[in-house]
Amino acid sequence: MGEVKGPPATPVAGQGNAVEAARLEDGVEVVEIAGTIKWFDVSKGYGFIVPDNGLQDVLLHVTCLRAGGYQTAYEGARVHCQVLKRPKGMQAFHILSMDESTAIHPSLLPQRTHVQVVAESDWERASVKWFNRVRGFGFLTRGEGTPDIFCHMETLRRFGFTELRPGQTLLVRWGYGSKGVMAAELRPDGPTQGVPPSPH
Repeated sequence: MGEVKGPPATPVAGQGNAVEAARLEDGVEVVEIAGTIKWFDVSKGYGFIVPDNGLQDVLLHVTCLRAGGYQTAYEGARVHCQVLKRPKGMQAFHILSMDESTAIHPSLLPQRTHVQVVAESDWERASVKWFNRVRGFGFLTRGEGTPDIFCHMETLRRFGFTELRPGQTLLVRWGYGSKGVMAAELRPDGPTQGVPPSPH
């Protein structure tokens, strides 16, 4: 398989006041790169990009993603972005474009458990009641008077999560399975999702 070569890392000029301000304030060089998402963990809030031009991995923070209108980045996706060359390493500053056609989407990964849950609800906002990584499951709640939603570790992994923290909010589609009400699909909660609050 031949490698796709991206554009050379050249200083970006005239890309807007924000980039210019970053360059002036921090005294750092701003370059433009193309690369591939190595991994991104929505729970930790960051991940890394592998540049095509052979430079070191680029840190990708969730705030950079959200500023570009994205909530997460899938492994294998192609990304074109502006990067700050800081003394501690390179960090993505502005996402110019992202192509997910080459990404490994979590919903396409095989389920390694025998539990199959079909989503029967719309997207609803829920919070984590508790989650135990060692036991491999936990529960979400949509509020008082609603049944808890069972959430398996494999469901988390399929949708890009590595762990859940008590009180953390996320969006869930659920269905009925062997454990009662069970999480079928998950995605990060965020201002760009446009999902109304749960009516419950």
